[in-house]
Amino acid sequence: MGFMEIRELTHQMHRFVRSKGWYEPASSRPQTLKNLAISLVLEAAEVLEQFQWQDQPMDKEMLAEELADVFLYLLQISSLAEIDLEKVTLEKLEKNHQRSWD
Repeated sequence: MGFMEIRELTHQMHRFVRSKGWYEPASSRPQTLKNLAISLVLEAAEVLEQFQWQDQPMDKEMLAEELADVFLYLLQISSLAEIDLEKVTLEKLEKNHQRSWD
């Protein structure tokens, strides 16, 4: 798979979720914003787990997979919340350029 834009990645993510039936009302994994936010934090903790007791990741491939999980949840949450993730990220970067940190 080559380079994809965020829209295409989002489309692929939705296709996967639909194929599992997770958008169905009776799903055992309801894809609500709250549930997705919880899942995002849990996946982020799995990223952190790769560094437990050391400065480098235990397994770089596992770190990459956990980062991808976090990214997929970000795509899904932003899409379902109707937030243009690319736009707000660029706006946040611009805002951060104006900030200073101690």
